[in-house]
Parts: sequence; C-alpha cells; structure tokens
Amino acid sequence: MTIDHLLTLVLDPDLLERYGPRFIDGLWVTTKLVAISFSLGAVLGLLLALARMSHHLLLRRLAAGYIYFFRGSPLLAQLFLLYYGLGSLRTFWQDIGLWWFFREAWLCTLLAFTLNTAAYQAEIFRGSLMAVAPGQYEAAQALNLRRSTTFFKVILPQSLLVAIGPLGNELILMIKASAIASLVTLYDLMGVTKLAFSRSFDFQIYLWAAVLYLVIVELVRRLLKRLEARLGRHLN
Repeated sequence: MTIDHLLTLVLDPDLLERYGPRFIDGLWVTTKLVAISFSLGAVLGLLLALARMSHHLLLRRLAAGYIYFFRGSPLLAQLFLLYYGLGSLRTFWQDIGLWWFFREAWLCTLLAFTLNTAAYQAEIFRGSLMAVAPGQYEAAQALNLRRSTTFFKVILPQSLLVAIGPLGNELILMIKASAIASLVTLYDLMGVTKLAFSRSFDFQIYLWAAVLYLVIVELVRRLLKRLEARLGRHLN
C-alpha cells in the first residue's frame, strides 16, 4: 500500500472539496462560541468570586448557590433546560419581548456556556485572590491607596499569575465540551461533522474533526504557556 493510497483513505480530495468550506465555517462558529462565552464568563466569574468573599451573608449564599448548581449539574442538561425548557415558554417570552433571544440556538448556547464557565472561573478567581499574601493588602493600606486602586493595580495582577494555569485548563475543557452545541441544531465544528457524515458515511469526516479539535487545543496550550512565561518572567 503506497503513501498516496493511505493519504486518499484519510484525505479524500473529492470529500475535502465538498465539505472543506463547511468545516471552516463550523470551526469559526466554535471559535466564536468559546471565545465569547469564556470572556463573558470571566467577567461574571470574577464578580461571583468577589461575592463569595464578601462580608454580606446574602451575597455569599447567592453566589455559592449559583456555583453549586452550575458546577454540580451537566452542561448538556443546562443547555437543554435553556433551549428546550425555557424556549417552550414562547407566549411568555413574546409578552415580555424576549422571544427573539430564546428562539435562537446560538444565543441560548452562548448563554448556557457563559453561565457554566462562570461558575468554574469563579472558584479559580477566588482561590487565586486568596493566594495573594495579606501583606500586600497591608502595604496598600499603609500607602493610603484607594480600594479600587489596590484591587486593580496590586491584588488582581498578582492573582492572575496564579489563575492563568487553571483558567487555561478551563478554556481547553470548554473547547472540547463545545461539541455538545451540535445537539441543539447549531452548526459548529461537530455539527458540520455530523451533517457531512450523514451524507457521505465516510469515517474520515470524524477524523478531520478530531484533528481540528486537537490543533485548536494545541494552539491554545502553546499560547497560554507563552503568556504564563511572560507574566512570570520577573520571578525567574
């Protein structure tokens, strides 16, 4: 068996011509979904972390309840609950003017992913903020710095150095978990893969998808490694 024949088995030119552009579109949908939901989740996660560390009992309990629910239940169940569950209340959403949101698979998936990753990122941020030495707070107080200045200029930069590794792991897990978006008719990378396989019945379609996911994860891993090295260069 020649190398050309082996390549044909895993990279059929006709199949690539037919479905290659669709795979690029699906890859773009997956990238947008993960990037936007992770970014929004980071903002919400930081707020939840601060709420968990607040002196207000009600805030702490509300944040803890949110984190417990979204970390303790499957992402797939959360996605179905938003898209099929809340989406079934069409009349209610029309009455309050939000049906445009809950009828769209893309927006429901984005919301589900954002709410889910926010819960995980909240615990990452909370742990990293607690890892900052108490002396940093005392030094900022001695210099008479405002609380906002202390947080954004002193505490947060140091905590991000601790959080970058766990946040990177969460991002990689999100990339792989994004495959479930195809279950609500979203044509992301896995959605396009399922569509192409249903028409071609060629196993190499799934091989392409696996390789593309692997490439994305490897690129993210290398980027995060460089970022972590750059943020911690003063420690070396």
